[in-house]
Amino acid sequence: MKGLMGRIAGGALAALIAIGGGAPAAHAAGKTLYLFNWQDYIGKGLIKKFEAYCGCKVVQTYYDSNSELEAKLRAGGDSQYDVVVPSSYYIPQLVQQGLIRKLDKATLPNFKNLLPRFRNVSYDPHDAYVVPYQWGTIVIGYNKDKIKNPPDSWAALFDPKYNSGYPFSMMKGSGRDLIGAACAYLGEGFACKTKAAWIKAAKLIETQVKRSNFSGFVDGDPTMQQLKKGVVAMGMTWSGSVAQCYADKTCLNIGWILPKEGSEAWVDNMAIPTHAPDPELAYKFINFILGAKEGAELSNFNMYPSPNAASIPYLDKAIKQELVTPTPAQMKRLSFLPALTPAQAISDPIGSDVVL
Repeated sequence: MKGLMGRIAGGALAALIAIGGGAPAAHAAGKTLYLFNWQDYIGKGLIKKFEAYCGCKVVQTYYDSNSELEAKLRAGGDSQYDVVVPSSYYIPQLVQQGLIRKLDKATLPNFKNLLPRFRNVSYDPHDAYVVPYQWGTIVIGYNKDKIKNPPDSWAALFDPKYNSGYPFSMMKGSGRDLIGAACAYLGEGFACKTKAAWIKAAKLIETQVKRSNFSGFVDGDPTMQQLKKGVVAMGMTWSGSVAQCYADKTCLNIGWILPKEGSEAWVDNMAIPTHAPDPELAYKFINFILGAKEGAELSNFNMYPSPNAASIPYLDKAIKQELVTPTPAQMKRLSFLPALTPAQAISDPIGSDVVL
C-alpha cells in the first residue's frame, strides 16, 4: 500500500481499475434483456416471472464496484447492456460522461408507486435519469460473546479502548463508506463535504490499519461470513446482510449498531445506458420491478427495505424490523452520500488507495 498522504500532497490521485470479464455475447434471435448488476441482487424466481411477462430472455452479468461499472460503460458497455444498477452518489458522474440516458417517464406508469423520499433526490433532480431499486444502511456488526456492551457510536470501531484485542475489519468498496464513517466519528458528518475532512478521515484510517488487531478491508457481505466464522469480531456491513443472517438463524450471537453520529442511507438505482441495445425492453423491466408485488419480492429476497410504497403491504415481517427499515428517528441520522464533484473526486482515490 503506497503512502496515502504523500499521494494527496502530490495531487495526482488515480485509482487503478481492473476491468475483468468480457463483453456480453452477441444478441441471439429474439428479445434479450442484458442486465449488468451486483451479484445475487435479484432472485431467480423474479427473473423467470419477468421472462414470462415479456416473452424474452434475461442475461445477467456482474460487477463488484461502481468504478468497475463506470469503466465497463466507458469501454463500450453503454451499447452492450440494457439496464445497469449504479449507486446514488455515482449517478452525476455517469450523467456528465453521457453514459446513461434521460428517462421517458411516460413509459413508466408504475413510477407513481415510489415513496416521496426517493423522488427528486439530490443526486438525480427531477428524477431525470434513474429509478430506485433497493436501499439500506451501513451498520457495525459485532460478536456479542467477545465484545460486551459497545457504544452506539463509530467509536466502537475506531476507538481501541472498546476492542483492543479481537480482530476487526473495515469496509472496502469505493472507500466512500469508510471515509464517511471516519468523518462521522470525527464530527464532520457522514457526508464528509470538505477536502480537509477527508484528509483527517484518511489519517484516522491509516491509524486503524496499523493496529495489531486490524485484519483487513472487507466488503459488507463477506464481513458477515467472517463474523459467523469467528475470523473477525467486528466490522462494517450492510443492514440487509445482518438481517439475512438473522433470518437463516446462522449468527444469533451477532449484534449490530447504527451509530449515533450518523451513517449512510445508500440507494442503488436502475438506469439505461445511453446506447442500450433494447431501450423498450429496459423500460419494461424497470416498470416491472416498480410493480407492487414484484418490488416486494425483490426486497423479500434481498432483505432490504423497498423504495416502493405500493410494495409495503406485501413485505415480509422481517423487512419491517428496524434493522432493515429504520424508524423515523433513525432516519434523521442517515445521509444520502452527496455526488462527487470534480473538487470532491479526491474521496474515491483516497478510498481506493487505502484499500489497495
